[in-house]
Amino acid sequence: MRIAVIGAGRVGSTLGTRWSAAGHDVLYGVRTPEDPKYRGLEVETVGDAIEGADVVLLAVPWRAARDAIAELGDLGDRIVIDATNPLTPDNRDHDRHPELSGAEQIAGWLEGGRVVKAFNTTGSGNMANPGYPDGTPAMLIAGDDREAKRVVLGLAAELGFDAIDAGALAAARDLEHLATIWIRLAYGLGHGPDIAFSLLRR
Repeated sequence: MRIAVIGAGRVGSTLGTRWSAAGHDVLYGVRTPEDPKYRGLEVETVGDAIEGADVVLLAVPWRAARDAIAELGDLGDRIVIDATNPLTPDNRDHDRHPELSGAEQIAGWLEGGRVVKAFNTTGSGNMANPGYPDGTPAMLIAGDDREAKRVVLGLAAELGFDAIDAGALAAARDLEHLATIWIRLAYGLGHGPDIAFSLLRR
């Protein structure tokens, strides 16, 4: 599968590196591919990175999301994984829309594409290594397209997560609140980033 990762920060580069190791063809789309900070990554312009991609991962800060989307053009029926959270730079949730999740706003900004919310509820360290001695971290996803969700569930499971369908794209609001709780626990209350949510079953 060819995956275009838009953004090469901690989340984008971690997921891209792991998917590449799993055998996927991964390209990173960035505004300045000539920047030496991207050395070692397969970087292209955003337009070149999405050419021929089956899946597009949006992994940029919320404040940069709309500008990044403007560079994507018509995505047709490509799967778009939204890994963003509508947070301000200090991780406060002041950028939340009163009626829509960030993912729903992104779906409205995009031209084409089938949006699935995923990879927003935990830190990049857990994406690099989701192994815990007492259980498997959950990766909750939300979206309106059943086939797109099936693909994203598979990509999450490949990384070692307990991949769980959380419902329609409207449920992304809940996932974004869960991300805020994870950030508060990890950084605001001193638990550190080596924590994860899991779903227990009987």
